[in-house]
Amino acid sequence: QVQLVESGGGLVQPGESLRLSCAASGSIFRLNVMGWYRQAPGKQRELVATMANGGSTNYADSVKGRFTISRDNAKNTVYLQMNSLKPGDTAVYYCNLRTITSDYWGQGTQVTVSS
Repeated sequence: QVQLVESGGGLVQPGESLRLSCAASGSIFRLNVMGWYRQAPGKQRELVATMANGGSTNYADSVKGRFTISRDNAKNTVYLQMNSLKPGDTAVYYCNLRTITSDYWGQGTQVTVSS
């Protein structure tokens, strides 16, 4: 079983930055993709960014140039640096770890961007 624990959410003003962290523990298959998804009220969960253990990344168009995903494979931790935040980025952000056989989710962390 794999557990994902997120941290770093909060309330910020437009233009400010936040950094999310997600630490995975348990039996983790070496080949995996870790990433972040978000869900705003009344909307479907959507991809924000993912990063494979080999380093390849994928970003939603809406966050390209503002968000950066990174990971520390030795610590099984993934990060999301969010800059130039906008009110439209307000959502619950979920950490995800995906292998060829399994799909795990964190409990979510709230990010609110408001003046």
